[in-house]
Amino acid sequence: MIKVEHISKTFKVSRRNAGFSEAFKALFHRQYECINALDDISFTIKEGEMVGYIGPNGAGKSSTIKVLSGILTPEQGSCTINGRVPWKERTAHVKDIGVVFGQRSQLWWDVPVIDSFELLRDIYRIPTQTYNNNLDELVTLLNLEQIIRTPARQLSLGQRMRCEIAASLLHSPKILFLDEPTIGLDAVSKIAVRDFILERNRNHKTTVILTTHDMQDIETLTKRIILIGKGKILMDGHLEDIRKQFSSNKRLTVEYSGGFITACEGMLHISESNQFAVFDIDMNLLRVSDAIAHITRQVDVKDISVDGPSIDEVVAKLYHQYQI
Repeated sequence: MIKVEHISKTFKVSRRNAGFSEAFKALFHRQYECINALDDISFTIKEGEMVGYIGPNGAGKSSTIKVLSGILTPEQGSCTINGRVPWKERTAHVKDIGVVFGQRSQLWWDVPVIDSFELLRDIYRIPTQTYNNNLDELVTLLNLEQIIRTPARQLSLGQRMRCEIAASLLHSPKILFLDEPTIGLDAVSKIAVRDFILERNRNHKTTVILTTHDMQDIETLTKRIILIGKGKILMDGHLEDIRKQFSSNKRLTVEYSGGFITACEGMLHISESNQFAVFDIDMNLLRVSDAIAHITRQVDVKDISVDGPSIDEVVAKLYHQYQI
């Protein structure tokens, strides 16, 4: 479905120091710096796959999406999506893709959302029956009945993002690029968007590439992640395998009565107050069952829970490992 091979993209950025004199000098002699937004990246994504494309700010995530959608032309490398080169066959290519940029809108600001939808229908030349069927499905699943006749500028951020996603799917694309789709959304709106994306993938086998800094989005929607940093692909693997790589420690939380808990080798005392204690267990030195037995010999345990590292902690460790 998507095959990217050795893609590179460089931007030339002007630089100058602060101050009026520096601004005046820049009128006649500008200094430029070349930024490698993408540096020899390669990956393959199968049809119906949902992939999390993650990395810090400025890593090259949005540049990759723009290349894949045909907005940018790389200096070198090749990319084929459904047998087409995105930047050479844009008209045919855009019929197969939907793109949502969390900080940009494809809705016309001062007109009702339904007018934007109908204009997109004409742009994509969607058959009337297909448009009506898709519109009915999207309005129902994304709960747009009460807002579809409201101008985009009068919608809340969560409402507008639901409309943006609907707009990107009116023409039944095979691939959906989501660039920060839940940025700034409240908890209810985030859950609604996540549930819809999962439903869309399950029912229509839509291929999804998701870029986001919200690791809950990644954990909920994807099984595979691609890590990019400084324009390079640093890692490509399954989320569970990556979890196991960083799961040598467990967090043990205990509610107890009476006495005081002393740690043994392999247990790190994190905190303790009001008959609650938290320990970090090094699995290379101590089994969880042995840690629990050590605790129960000292106090009466009311409740106990064991947690692995959160997705945010795993990603933070990845960033630290690759020094990005």
